[in-house]
Amino acid sequence: MKIQLFITCLNDALFPRTGVATTEILERLGHTVEFDPRQTCCGQMHLNSGYTDEALKLAESWLDVFEGAECIVSPSGSCVANVREMFAHMGEWTQTPGLVERAQAMDGKLFELSEFLLKFGGVEELQPYFPHRVTYHPTCHGARALGLSDSPEKLLRLVEGLEFIELDQKWQCCGFGGTFSVKNADTSTAMLEDKCATIWDSEAEYCVAIDNSCLMHIGGGLKKQGKAPKVIHLAEVLASRRPE
Repeated sequence: MKIQLFITCLNDALFPRTGVATTEILERLGHTVEFDPRQTCCGQMHLNSGYTDEALKLAESWLDVFEGAECIVSPSGSCVANVREMFAHMGEWTQTPGLVERAQAMDGKLFELSEFLLKFGGVEELQPYFPHRVTYHPTCHGARALGLSDSPEKLLRLVEGLEFIELDQKWQCCGFGGTFSVKNADTSTAMLEDKCATIWDSEAEYCVAIDNSCLMHIGGGLKKQGKAPKVIHLAEVLASRRPE
């Protein structure tokens, strides 16, 4: 399958290893991965902050880049959710000609990475190897907007050498929420402290998620507390292999 990689601006700027891992996974499964350098932000944070005009321009730009793709895969549940749910709504709000139809044409073509792997299979062929104690934080966009529930956990349980630890109160938000953590810093910090406490109590070596935005928030909280668990994106775990 020919796949267009939607890497997202956060991963491109701060977490390039996730993009590399995603590409490695897809190529090892026999897919052709292409990256269009014209892609920019999908406008999620602009829309969440009330900058509808700016978000609209970014949505139209995103569609200009991707609407001809056979399949689009992204290692970011929140950005996939923004495109899948909010582009059409934005077209309705702003009465922008053609935007609703263009956004709806993406149905069935855009996937978050774990969603794609579970739909089309092949994870066993990757033979991932990650000999560590791991827990999983279900991000809000992944669990609630995309309906992934515990799907990424199923992938982690297939990884050789990985000891999976169920996270207590796992459905609680980590407090990031994009601009929420900026506009409501005190509340966000309290939520983060609760999340970090459950991760620490799990005695896991790593906390995994499908969104680096949440992992950035959680990782900062753990580091500030001087505690041991590290954060890592699901793609990097699945791309890991046994040393030769």
